[in-house]
Amino acid sequence: MVKKLKALSKSDDKQLAEAVRTSAQQIWQAGLGAFAKAQEEGGKVFAKLVKEGTDLQKRTQKLAEDKVSGVTDTVTKMADNVSKQASGSWDKLEQVFEDRVSRSLASLGVPTKKDIQTLTKRVEELSKSITALGGKKPAAAKAAPTAKMPVKKTAPKLVAVKKATPKVAAKKVAAK
Repeated sequence: MVKKLKALSKSDDKQLAEAVRTSAQQIWQAGLGAFAKAQEEGGKVFAKLVKEGTDLQKRTQKLAEDKVSGVTDTVTKMADNVSKQASGSWDKLEQVFEDRVSRSLASLGVPTKKDIQTLTKRVEELSKSITALGGKKPAAAKAAPTAKMPVKKTAPKLVAVKKATPKVAAKKVAAK
Protein backbone atom coordinates (compact mmCIF):
# COMPACT_ATOMS: atom_id res chain seq x y z
CA MET A 1 0.00 0.00 0.00
CA VAL A 2 2.75 2.42 0.93
CA LYS A 3 4.61 1.55 -2.28
CA LYS A 4 1.54 2.41 -4.32
CA LEU A 5 1.30 5.76 -2.60
CA LYS A 6 4.94 6.56 -3.29
CA ALA A 7 4.59 5.60 -6.90
CA LEU A 8 1.47 7.68 -7.27
CA SER A 9 2.79 10.68 -5.44
CA LYS A 10 4.94 11.48 -8.43
CA SER A 11 1.94 11.53 -10.64
CA ASP A 12 -1.06 13.55 -10.34
CA ASP A 13 -2.87 14.58 -7.15
CA LYS A 14 -5.98 13.12 -8.59
CA GLN A 15 -4.50 9.73 -8.81
CA LEU A 16 -3.20 10.12 -5.28
CA ALA A 17 -6.66 10.90 -3.98
CA GLU A 18 -8.00 7.93 -5.86
CA ALA A 19 -5.38 5.64 -4.35
CA VAL A 20 -6.14 6.94 -0.85
CA ARG A 21 -9.83 6.42 -1.43
CA THR A 22 -9.22 2.90 -2.75
CA SER A 23 -7.00 2.10 0.24
CA ALA A 24 -9.54 3.51 2.68
CA GLN A 25 -12.26 1.52 0.98
CA GLN A 26 -10.17 -1.65 1.18
CA ILE A 27 -9.44 -0.99 4.87
CA TRP A 28 -13.15 -0.42 5.48
CA GLN A 29 -14.04 -3.62 3.64
CA ALA A 30 -11.36 -5.54 5.56
CA GLY A 31 -12.87 -4.21 8.82
CA LEU A 32 -16.36 -5.24 7.71
CA GLY A 33 -15.02 -8.66 6.72
CA ALA A 34 -13.32 -9.02 10.12
CA PHE A 35 -16.54 -7.97 11.87
CA ALA A 36 -18.58 -10.48 9.84
CA LYS A 37 -15.99 -13.16 10.49
CA ALA A 38 -16.04 -12.31 14.24
CA GLN A 39 -19.83 -12.53 14.27
CA GLU A 40 -19.76 -15.80 12.44
CA GLU A 41 -16.95 -17.25 14.52
CA GLY A 42 -18.19 -15.59 17.71
CA GLY A 43 -20.85 -18.21 18.35
CA LYS A 44 -18.35 -20.97 17.71
CA VAL A 45 -15.74 -19.31 19.94
CA PHE A 46 -18.33 -18.75 22.66
CA ALA A 47 -19.38 -22.42 22.57
CA LYS A 48 -15.72 -23.48 22.61
CA LEU A 49 -15.04 -21.23 25.63
CA VAL A 50 -18.06 -22.67 27.47
CA LYS A 51 -16.82 -26.20 26.77
CA GLU A 52 -13.31 -25.36 28.00
CA GLY A 53 -14.77 -23.71 31.11
CA THR A 54 -16.86 -26.81 31.83
CA ASP A 55 -13.82 -29.06 31.44
CA LEU A 56 -11.79 -26.81 33.72
CA GLN A 57 -14.55 -26.84 36.35
CA LYS A 58 -14.71 -30.66 36.27
CA ARG A 59 -10.94 -30.96 36.69
CA THR A 60 -10.99 -28.47 39.56
CA GLN A 61 -13.82 -30.29 41.33
CA LYS A 62 -12.04 -33.64 40.94
CA LEU A 63 -8.83 -32.16 42.33
CA ALA A 64 -10.72 -30.61 45.24
CA GLU A 65 -12.49 -33.92 45.96
CA ASP A 66 -9.14 -35.74 45.93
CA LYS A 67 -7.70 -33.20 48.37
CA VAL A 68 -10.76 -33.47 50.65
CA SER A 69 -10.50 -37.27 50.54
CA GLY A 70 -6.83 -37.07 51.49
CA VAL A 71 -7.56 -34.69 54.35
CA THR A 72 -10.43 -36.92 55.54
CA ASP A 73 -8.12 -39.95 55.59
CA THR A 74 -5.51 -38.00 57.54
CA VAL A 75 -8.05 -36.74 60.06
CA THR A 76 -9.48 -40.26 60.47
CA LYS A 77 -6.01 -41.67 61.17
CA MET A 78 -5.33 -38.89 63.67
CA ALA A 79 -8.66 -39.56 65.40
CA ASP A 80 -7.84 -43.27 65.62
CA ASN A 81 -4.45 -42.48 67.16
CA VAL A 82 -6.02 -40.13 69.70
CA SER A 83 -8.63 -42.76 70.52
CA LYS A 84 -5.95 -45.39 71.08
CA GLN A 85 -3.98 -43.03 73.31
CA ALA A 86 -7.08 -42.16 75.31
CA SER A 87 -7.94 -45.85 75.67
CA GLY A 88 -4.42 -46.56 76.91
CA SER A 89 -4.69 -43.71 79.38
CA TRP A 90 -8.01 -45.04 80.69
CA ASP A 91 -6.50 -48.51 81.06
CA LYS A 92 -3.60 -47.07 83.04
CA LEU A 93 -5.94 -45.01 85.19
CA GLU A 94 -8.10 -48.07 85.86
CA GLN A 95 -5.03 -50.11 86.84
CA VAL A 96 -3.83 -47.37 89.21
CA PHE A 97 -7.30 -47.22 90.78
CA GLU A 98 -7.43 -51.00 91.23
CA ASP A 99 -3.96 -51.04 92.79
CA ARG A 100 -4.85 -48.31 95.26
CA VAL A 101 -8.12 -50.00 96.24
CA SER A 102 -6.27 -53.31 96.74
CA ARG A 103 -3.66 -51.62 98.96
CA SER A 104 -6.38 -49.89 100.97
CA LEU A 105 -8.29 -53.13 101.50
CA ALA A 106 -5.06 -54.94 102.46
CA SER A 107 -4.19 -52.24 105.01
CA LEU A 108 -7.68 -52.65 106.53
CA GLY A 109 -7.16 -56.41 106.77
CA VAL A 110 -9.88 -57.37 104.29
CA PRO A 111 -9.02 -60.78 102.84
CA THR A 112 -8.64 -61.04 99.10
CA LYS A 113 -10.24 -63.64 96.85
CA LYS A 114 -6.92 -65.46 96.72
CA ASP A 115 -6.73 -65.55 100.55
CA ILE A 116 -10.23 -67.04 100.76
CA GLN A 117 -9.41 -69.66 98.11
CA THR A 118 -6.25 -70.64 100.00
CA LEU A 119 -8.16 -70.99 103.27
CA THR A 120 -10.89 -73.05 101.59
CA LYS A 121 -8.26 -75.38 100.18
CA ARG A 122 -6.64 -75.78 103.61
CA VAL A 123 -9.99 -76.54 105.24
CA GLU A 124 -10.66 -79.24 102.63
CA GLU A 125 -7.24 -80.77 103.23
CA LEU A 126 -7.76 -80.72 107.00
CA SER A 127 -11.17 -82.36 106.57
CA LYS A 128 -9.58 -85.13 104.52
CA SER A 129 -6.91 -85.61 107.18
CA ILE A 130 -9.50 -85.83 109.95
CA THR A 131 -11.47 -88.35 107.96
CA ALA A 132 -8.38 -90.45 107.41
CA LEU A 133 -7.53 -90.40 111.15
CA GLY A 134 -10.99 -90.78 112.63
CA GLY A 135 -12.71 -92.81 110.02
CA LYS A 136 -15.77 -90.60 110.08
CA LYS A 137 -17.03 -88.90 107.05
CA PRO A 138 -16.89 -85.12 107.51
CA ALA A 139 -19.95 -83.01 107.06
CA ALA A 140 -20.20 -81.18 103.79
CA ALA A 141 -18.02 -78.11 103.80
CA LYS A 142 -20.04 -75.00 104.31
CA ALA A 143 -19.36 -71.59 102.98
CA ALA A 144 -17.83 -69.12 105.39
CA PRO A 145 -19.91 -69.19 108.59
CA THR A 146 -21.89 -66.10 109.36
CA ALA A 147 -21.50 -64.56 112.77
CA LYS A 148 -24.70 -64.68 114.78
CA MET A 149 -25.49 -62.78 117.91
CA PRO A 150 -26.47 -65.06 120.84
CA VAL A 151 -30.18 -64.96 121.41
CA LYS A 152 -31.54 -65.08 124.95
CA LYS A 153 -34.38 -67.49 125.20
CA THR A 154 -36.77 -66.15 127.80
CA ALA A 155 -40.37 -66.91 128.16
CA PRO A 156 -42.55 -64.09 127.08
CA LYS A 157 -44.52 -62.46 129.83
CA LEU A 158 -48.13 -63.05 129.45
CA VAL A 159 -50.36 -60.27 130.57
CA ALA A 160 -53.86 -61.33 131.31
CA VAL A 161 -56.47 -58.89 130.34
CA LYS A 162 -59.84 -59.33 131.94
CA LYS A 163 -62.85 -58.45 129.99
CA ALA A 164 -65.62 -56.94 131.93
CA THR A 165 -68.82 -58.70 131.32
CA PRO A 166 -72.05 -56.79 131.73
CA LYS A 167 -73.20 -58.90 134.70
CA VAL A 168 -69.98 -58.34 136.66
CA ALA A 169 -70.08 -54.65 135.94
CA ALA A 170 -73.67 -54.45 137.17
CA LYS A 171 -72.81 -56.26 140.44
CA LYS A 172 -69.93 -53.88 141.15
CA VAL A 173 -72.14 -50.88 140.64
CA ALA A 174 -74.83 -52.35 142.96
CA ALA A 175 -72.29 -53.17 145.66
CA LYS A 176 -71.24 -49.62 145.92
